[in-house]
Amino acid sequence: MAEHLELPRPTRLALTASWNLAESLGIPVAAYFAGAAVGGRDAGMVAATIAVWLTVAGRKIFTRSVPSLLTISALVLSLQAAVVIATGSMLFFLLQFPLANLGLCVLFARTAPTRKPLVAQLAAEVVALRNPSHHAGLHRFFQGATWLWAGIFAASTAGLAAAMAVEPVKTFMLLTTVVTIGGVVAGTIASAVWFFRVLHRFGLRVRFAPA
Repeated sequence: MAEHLELPRPTRLALTASWNLAESLGIPVAAYFAGAAVGGRDAGMVAATIAVWLTVAGRKIFTRSVPSLLTISALVLSLQAAVVIATGSMLFFLLQFPLANLGLCVLFARTAPTRKPLVAQLAAEVVALRNPSHHAGLHRFFQGATWLWAGIFAASTAGLAAAMAVEPVKTFMLLTTVVTIGGVVAGTIASAVWFFRVLHRFGLRVRFAPA
């Protein structure tokens, strides 16, 4: 029997992915806009940070575990909020963006050579991917993909730091958006292509869990 990877049924897969993205991104973004509407940018950052840490606490209390994506969101938001609120200057407001990318680079690089690379953890948590056979070749892929994302965030850090030094604020904010979206899209496409090539190379299949 061919070795396989397992995903939940489509409806459950959509719910699992949506919930993970909502609690890690949707809740803090909504809290930011609510706080900013009441008290400005700093209030928005505080509201987003409080919201994400309350979500972390709720996860810990009710499920006894905190997903990696939620942990990343909490750490990055805390770093950004601390930088912005502690200084109050435009320079440090802009500095939060390369610092956030640097933090993500360190998080991915730190786990890449370990038995639990971050990309594998995210795949297991965000889309509930299961690897019953614990295939060694697939593990090497997850390690390599984690290094890939560390490199993407390192390149983003360097690019944003250089842009901050030479570009006006409006141009820098536009570049931040382009670099962030472009990096995520490029990394996702590269990871997906690499993943399916690994599946083909080792004769692995992806199937849905039994109903």
